[in-house]
Amino acid sequence: MKKAIIDTVRGAMTVEFFEKDTPITVKNFTDLASKGFYDGLKFHRVIPDFVLQAGCPQGTGVGGPGYTIPCETSGENQVHDKGVLSMAHRGKDTGGSQFFICHNRSNTRHLDRVHTAFGKVVSGLEVLDEIKQGDVINSIKIIES
Repeated sequence: MKKAIIDTVRGAMTVEFFEKDTPITVKNFTDLASKGFYDGLKFHRVIPDFVLQAGCPQGTGVGGPGYTIPCETSGENQVHDKGVLSMAHRGKDTGGSQFFICHNRSNTRHLDRVHTAFGKVVSGLEVLDEIKQGDVINSIKIIES
């Protein structure tokens, strides 16, 4: 099972991936992280009681890695609960590097099976609530177990 440690200026969060249901999305995210793509990027969007978003190399919410990946929304684990890591996109099959983490379930139900939920924070959940817009991702370390 692959995991990631997302180290931020507010602390670290450990994520477990939903590899079985979202192999393309997990591979894309872990490949980008292993190359250092996310290191130094900002959380460019933080909406309290909804989500925080990162992964734009421009810091504006419009950038990406230069390619897109398909959505994987038909498997299990497609519930956008607190701590769920999901792929941001601007329409079906347009995800790339931007991802978001959900603050709670009550305001994210409409995202189920629309955005690919590909992991969940299993440790450091309190960090999620501390992150502010403009905070930086120091690094994302991928762990193979």
